[in-house]
Amino acid sequence: MLLKRSHNCACLNLTDKGTTVILNGWIKKIRDFGKFVFVDLWDHTGIIQLVFRPEIEGLAEIKHCIVGDSIGVKGDVVERQDKNHHLSTGEIEIAVNEWVRYSHSEPFPISDNPSEETRLKYRYLDLRSEKMQRNLRFRHDVIKKIRDFMSEKGFIEVETPILSKSTPEGARDYLVPSRLQAGSFYALPQSPQIYKQLLMIGGVDKYFQISRCFRDEDLRANRQPEFTQLDIEMAYADEEDVFRVTEVLFRDVVHSAAGISVPVPFQRMTYEEAMSRYGSDKPDTRFGLLIEDKTEECRPEGFTILEEAIKRGDAVKGILLKGHEPSRKEIDSMTALAKDKGAAGLMWFKIKEGMIQSPVAKFLQDKGESLTRSFAMEEGDTLFVVASASSVACSALGAVRLYLRDLYQLAGETKGLHFLWVTDFPMFFYNEDQKRYETEHHPFTMPVAEDMERYLEKSPEKIRSRSYDLVLNGEEIASGSVRNHIRSLQKQVFEKIGLAPETLQKRFGFFLKALQYGTPPHAGIAPGIDRFVQILLGEESIRDVIAFPKTTNAACLMTESPSEVDAFQLDELEIKVNNKN
Repeated sequence: MLLKRSHNCACLNLTDKGTTVILNGWIKKIRDFGKFVFVDLWDHTGIIQLVFRPEIEGLAEIKHCIVGDSIGVKGDVVERQDKNHHLSTGEIEIAVNEWVRYSHSEPFPISDNPSEETRLKYRYLDLRSEKMQRNLRFRHDVIKKIRDFMSEKGFIEVETPILSKSTPEGARDYLVPSRLQAGSFYALPQSPQIYKQLLMIGGVDKYFQISRCFRDEDLRANRQPEFTQLDIEMAYADEEDVFRVTEVLFRDVVHSAAGISVPVPFQRMTYEEAMSRYGSDKPDTRFGLLIEDKTEECRPEGFTILEEAIKRGDAVKGILLKGHEPSRKEIDSMTALAKDKGAAGLMWFKIKEGMIQSPVAKFLQDKGESLTRSFAMEEGDTLFVVASASSVACSALGAVRLYLRDLYQLAGETKGLHFLWVTDFPMFFYNEDQKRYETEHHPFTMPVAEDMERYLEKSPEKIRSRSYDLVLNGEEIASGSVRNHIRSLQKQVFEKIGLAPETLQKRFGFFLKALQYGTPPHAGIAPGIDRFVQILLGEESIRDVIAFPKTTNAACLMTESPSEVDAFQLDELEIKVNNKN
């Protein structure tokens, strides 16, 4: 028998006193006092207390129920004598008249403080937690607001294929074999990039989509092999059009979903400035601790390390930590981070009682005066210096900067959301492993025209692109660009990244053909919804805002996937698996 509910558990209060209600939910707690049994009933709205009195039919049966059993009850709303002010329903309880148990539960394998592995293995139980219920509903509110906003601005939502063609977009494709065309494969889309450009050619004008994307890449806490992004594309538009729409969208969504006011326009910074001052293309601007280049000012005589570095043409860069003195263990950790970024090491200096303390202090013939003077060091400060190629020094100090942020909670000193546009990314970078040029973002980005003419043949790495990232609190949450709508220029880009004519025709022949038919100038952006929601909620892991996420090795502990498939399925696809031990 199904008792059709009249209310949700946490939607009742003292004004409902005397009302007969029907509730459905799960047993959260059960307390047997002999003549009376008290049950905390939970549904997605919260908890309410039920009281089973001696005269009710089935009192003995309710005593045999356990946490997790699914039940339905019919009863009267009465005022509680022992009120619980920690519950929204703490002033009332339900005096049960009849009830039914819909299903039994096994004893819960998930405790009050489970490990993440347990949470992911029993995700269907973890979803009943207050945090996951809140996060999923918050995510829903964000996506609903996005859809409403985009529709009001004249964008139309168009779904693009999931089974697509394999095209290089910066990560490995997930491949899907075709049964009807043996030996051929679809690819799951890394993004709808080509499709949204084709929509612009097709006259859609303003497109958006809440799209599923797939990338077979190494994972971190804020990455998933399958993720959700908001795709936006506009015809006859440039960077400024994208910036305006995106800024107002985020301002309105943040205010609606989180109640936070965000000023527009957002701050802007070039890629070159971001790398030189913050050591990152997604700088966290919530705190200072900026990288300083003191190559010309800091020339301590007799300090061989710096003298030789400057002669080689390397840069001397550092960050000054005011008022903090990290331990040797913490400095060792920072040194390891700097070395991971290519630096030979990390020099550190402290001032104690007017004297410099450092492992290299004995080499400072001028007693370090050039260091203290050029970096304006004071008593109690700690200075970190890297002498290396400029890009390496910046990258190394950028890693040290973030370590110090987390060590001393420097970002917590400034509340709120810090949005930042990073612009003017390089068009190409040289892949030393593969000995060829690759595009920094993706090959469909429009390069800066004058840079192409000047640097394409001899210095492609100097070519700027008309691409941009949106950064929030030190995390990239969106990437976009003005697209390359000129066929001859697009062909040049493909050729520069090493696509042979036959490969180019095989992979992108259809796209180059489409560019022949009056392609409008167009631009777009793709904010990542998962990461955006994660930051708004203050969660440490992106997995806490996704219903059924994967682990860092792209496995689903709940369904135990990926898994082997039956031999006959492989035979149908004409695929043979080469098992390697």
